[in-house]
Amino acid sequence: MSAPEIAPPDDDDRAAARQPDEDQAQPTPTGTAPHPVADERTLTPSTDALSHERKHLARARAALRAMRQDTESLNISDVATNWVNAAVLARDIDARVASLADLPGSPLFFGRLDFLHGYADIGDRFYVGRRHVHDTDGDPLVVDWRAPVSRPFYSASKTDPLDVAMRRRFGYTNGDLSAYEDEHLTDPSESARSSALLQAEIERPRVGPMRDIVATIQPEQDTIVRADVDDTVCVQGAPGTGKTAVGLHRVAYLLYAHRKRLARTGTLVVGPNDSFLHYIAQVLPSLGESEVRQATVDELTQHALLTSGGKLKGTESAASAKLKGDARMAEVLRRAVYSGVRKPEEPLVVSRGIRRWRIPVEELSRFVDELLERGFHYNAGREALPLRVGHAILTRVEKTGETADSTMERTVTKNVAVKAFVNSCWPAVDPAKLVLRLLSEPEFLAEHADGIFTAEEQEELLWKTPGRGVRSAKWSRVDAVLVDEAMSLVARSASVGHLVLDEAQDLSAMEYRALGRRCATGTATILGDLAQGTTPWATTSWEEAMHHLGKPDAVVEELTDGFRVPREVIAYASRLLPQIAPTLKEATSIRDAAGRFAVRERSADKLDAAVVEACREALAHEGTVGLIASDDRIPALTTALRAAGLAHLAPGEDTSPQTRLTLAPAPLTKGLEYDHVVLDEPAAVVAAEPDPWTGLRRLYVALTRAVSGLTVVHSAPLPEALR
Repeated sequence: MSAPEIAPPDDDDRAAARQPDEDQAQPTPTGTAPHPVADERTLTPSTDALSHERKHLARARAALRAMRQDTESLNISDVATNWVNAAVLARDIDARVASLADLPGSPLFFGRLDFLHGYADIGDRFYVGRRHVHDTDGDPLVVDWRAPVSRPFYSASKTDPLDVAMRRRFGYTNGDLSAYEDEHLTDPSESARSSALLQAEIERPRVGPMRDIVATIQPEQDTIVRADVDDTVCVQGAPGTGKTAVGLHRVAYLLYAHRKRLARTGTLVVGPNDSFLHYIAQVLPSLGESEVRQATVDELTQHALLTSGGKLKGTESAASAKLKGDARMAEVLRRAVYSGVRKPEEPLVVSRGIRRWRIPVEELSRFVDELLERGFHYNAGREALPLRVGHAILTRVEKTGETADSTMERTVTKNVAVKAFVNSCWPAVDPAKLVLRLLSEPEFLAEHADGIFTAEEQEELLWKTPGRGVRSAKWSRVDAVLVDEAMSLVARSASVGHLVLDEAQDLSAMEYRALGRRCATGTATILGDLAQGTTPWATTSWEEAMHHLGKPDAVVEELTDGFRVPREVIAYASRLLPQIAPTLKEATSIRDAAGRFAVRERSADKLDAAVVEACREALAHEGTVGLIASDDRIPALTTALRAAGLAHLAPGEDTSPQTRLTLAPAPLTKGLEYDHVVLDEPAAVVAAEPDPWTGLRRLYVALTRAVSGLTVVHSAPLPEALR
């Protein structure tokens, strides 16, 4: 760590700590009264300490503005040698300016560490925040939460203080520093206690997109966040354990610790749908990271098909989708892609001027065999074959004493006879057309699925109405994954340095393979919950999933301490675990607030009115409200809400203080959260899925979206486990 990252406050700042300031008001949140400072160097009343901390905040904000202004004033006219370099530098400067914004509602620092021994001449007091801020002398006023010196803020304890004498947490009201709370980790007279400010931050109502958890990261989460860049980590996280936030903060940490490496190789965050990506979109920018690409699984896996002219117009039965997502399809596709490779049946004769050069069948066959054995991607082998021929002829020319060079070799590869030989022995393959044949022609599928899929399975794989062409065929989203696999056999897929994959439990083996190719030369952070798998092909084992991803050595970590879902709510939802995921540990909530919880049974004719009334009650409290229902109940509930004058949003739309109610179909709620959830007719949520097991898992997801309260309204009998 460089000295500027951990430099101490200067002498003026230390002096200010001893200056009382009577003019500052000290509002504090309810139940979070500040504790007095017990620092031997600044034994002053708590109001003086709070005033000092506010002065430090003001100074840090002024320094951040100065850093931003310095960056905005940079003149690159004499630096860039051409317009391309100028454009790159301008883009980098714009990104730097954006990262230096003092975001409203995001405290510049949220904690302070006072060390017993400090860092030699550098200092022993550090303010921990979302980004690094320094003064005009380069001395830090705030250190980045990702810096090594900040780590004890998350991991120090009474039993292992890590040389921390005091850890201070700050509370904010409407962006203003209003409270603080101290832990004296090396003071034996002070017993360990939970943090009221930390608990208040965890339980703070949500409005708008997902926010960062940088001020509330727990030790077990911090271990995952700071895992080595060369490690692939799989996080099995129960609802409310913060696994999504942990994954995003891991990206931010890796970009801080390995910026040059990841700037070169790239980072990618993959989520299940656009609503989810929209929800998490502001987390990384709030941490100063804006150069991370985000995409859905469909966006990545459908690219090859769509660029070939195919259109997603088809649907898939659960049985067919499960088979097409099976890892066995990879071998069927491999066989099909390479099925066109043939051994030559006659020698190759190449004319050059008045000379004719002959390569016998045996030598040509050896070229083909060698390329197949080396495992080239199909197109790479096709490109290498004429080069082998060219080299063979070049060798023959040299043996005659003639002059030969690389130009001659390239000329030979373009010879008409050589091209004809390559096209006959290693013909071009169009991935979309290949998959079209497999799904449309029973004989072609049978040839390549022999010994892999049974006759009955092959019949299920085939389209009921065969496609006549790539553009006219009715492709489904699972068909697109097969085209992506075929494309990867033909040509190498681009790989990023680090990939974060959320809601991973819902992916098929073929989808895991597709995403594994996107990080083949990098690492990954995989996030999910086996109990929330709601597809017929959902994974039942992280070890198996990591094998399909191509990361069999991935470390699997389990998070069971819930910070989001209230105790009563998670206990109610966990009644389903013995049926849907018997091997998983039951999640526990560490929240002090039990949460509001109610189950109301109404007659069918009064169900809509009861749901509307539950929404009104929820809206009387602060925070967002999610009305979750099965797809077939959405039209009736939409009508009921409009009749009642309750404005509502669709999933993915930003809530506001004026509109806080979202009407969400149960399949689109995975990964989302609401302060209050009204769950309509659980039996309908279960019945909407293809089988009871998947239905109960979908219900488990819906039950665990609540942050502060849950109201279940039903007319049909509840599932037996919930009665």
